[in-house]
Amino acid sequence: MTVIPTSPDDGSFRSRRPDRSAAHWRGVPVRLATDLVSSPPGTAAELGERCAKAGVVVDRPPRAADLDEVLAFLDAWLEVVDADTAPARAARLNLLLAESSAYPRLTDHAGDGWHIHYRDAHLTLAGVLRALISVGTALHLTGRGMDRLRRCALTECGHPFGDFTRGGRQRYCSPTCANRDAVRRHRAKQAVAHR
Repeated sequence: MTVIPTSPDDGSFRSRRPDRSAAHWRGVPVRLATDLVSSPPGTAAELGERCAKAGVVVDRPPRAADLDEVLAFLDAWLEVVDADTAPARAARLNLLLAESSAYPRLTDHAGDGWHIHYRDAHLTLAGVLRALISVGTALHLTGRGMDRLRRCALTECGHPFGDFTRGGRQRYCSPTCANRDAVRRHRAKQAVAHR
């Protein structure tokens, strides 16, 4: 299924094949958030480029204020990642949802299919991303499990990631970190065996 985002003025994603569930696009906002946190954009233009690369249509030039607002929002989003219990995580995410999203509504504004919006129309890029990431994170956690958002287990990394695995046991943000830690464990085991 190909996911095609609509314009940032409507804040939704929909598929070309409506027989697939919305679960497919749920990963887009969480992956975008973790990407932006792990390697923050340095300019508004870079923010726009990375959003477009992730599938978010950017129909107006991002402003410096968008970048500042997104970076501040991502700091608050990290509090959701770092919450140590499901109730604490839910409370922090509920605050973001209250500040960033609107009531769900159906729309066919572009004439290419009905879909759900979770935000008001005519928002800035920062407003779009706040709503998209907040709602996407809520759907990810309620659909996959409240513990499916965490930090990389590799001590020197610590990047956040969404666990999209079937079993929910992902410990690392990337194969690179998993391999690095496996090599470290192997070498430590070898060093003990050769003493």
